[in-house]
Amino acid sequence: MPARFAPQLNGASAAWLTSHRSLRPRQCEPDCGVLHTSPDLHMSVLPVRRVVIGQSAHLALSALIAAQRPDLELRAAVYTDVTAEDLAWADAYVGFRRPPLPTMGNVRWVQCTGAGVDSWLQQPELPRDIVLTRTPESFGPMIAEWALSRALAFVTKIPELAAAQREHRWAPLEIGMLRGTHAVVVGTGDIGSHVGRLFAALGCRVTGVSRTGRGDAAIFSAVHTPDALAELAATANWLILTVPLTPETEGLVGEAVLRVCRGAVLLNAGRGAVVQESLLPRAMTEGWLSGAALDVFEVEPLPAASPLWDDPRVMISPHVSGLTTLEGAANGFLECLSIFERGEVPKWVVDRERGY
Repeated sequence: MPARFAPQLNGASAAWLTSHRSLRPRQCEPDCGVLHTSPDLHMSVLPVRRVVIGQSAHLALSALIAAQRPDLELRAAVYTDVTAEDLAWADAYVGFRRPPLPTMGNVRWVQCTGAGVDSWLQQPELPRDIVLTRTPESFGPMIAEWALSRALAFVTKIPELAAAQREHRWAPLEIGMLRGTHAVVVGTGDIGSHVGRLFAALGCRVTGVSRTGRGDAAIFSAVHTPDALAELAATANWLILTVPLTPETEGLVGEAVLRVCRGAVLLNAGRGAVVQESLLPRAMTEGWLSGAALDVFEVEPLPAASPLWDDPRVMISPHVSGLTTLEGAANGFLECLSIFERGEVPKWVVDRERGY
């Protein structure tokens, strides 16, 4: 193992690892996490002996994996420091982003550590003979709390009250409640379901929008396909986006949808390009939207010249609504590897046509 990849831990990482020595792939029933199609797909992945980890917390993640699978040879670096020689050496790659290199060398399997895999599907697309899986980690609970906290901040006028406090100004304001409002959640999978569950618990009517028109009836009062989005947006107090970026979702919330909104608040924790971002200042000036909470943007980091920074009706967070955990990243890789090694196919294999 080259010296630059030696998994030396700093004090914080070592302490974290010590408290997680019992890390194992989660136990489940025989069918848990298994896709019952493409039965020979595992043959294109195996054997996996050499793994490159391209992640910001690469040393701690490498140590966690090595502790449970000492038979694996690991190299780890920030993804921008991964070399062509590393990829030529590797069987598999673990990371959220693709190294800035022309090819993936001899890598046969990529495990994406994030919920969205769009960075692997954009041009140049990851070659289709390389198997792409996404992490089993659930980002739903964290993103649901992000969305709920923003909605509560808007309805209780926390930004206005904070501004008044900074000015030492007593400013009685009429605040509202979430109860009785209408939340339209675009995306009814793991993330959207967690979001919907929290908003419903506070008395909101929650309507879902999904590609299939299906969702959990215990959470969503109704679920529609995307062709009904404009009609639903006209009655929404909260328009919440949790969908990945795919050819079908790119630009989904454009002028046709924004124009019919009647003062809704837009919350985007999906992907920036799902919204026509350049229209947002106009949408708020025209009163189509009363505000926006944005965690994702068409260009990240958000350029300093963007008018969104200075708009008091906008809450900006730097793509932190749902963070990958070290334990989740390690568990996700180990779980998928274990399923492949059993001769089965993880259900987290990405459908290249759907984009997730």
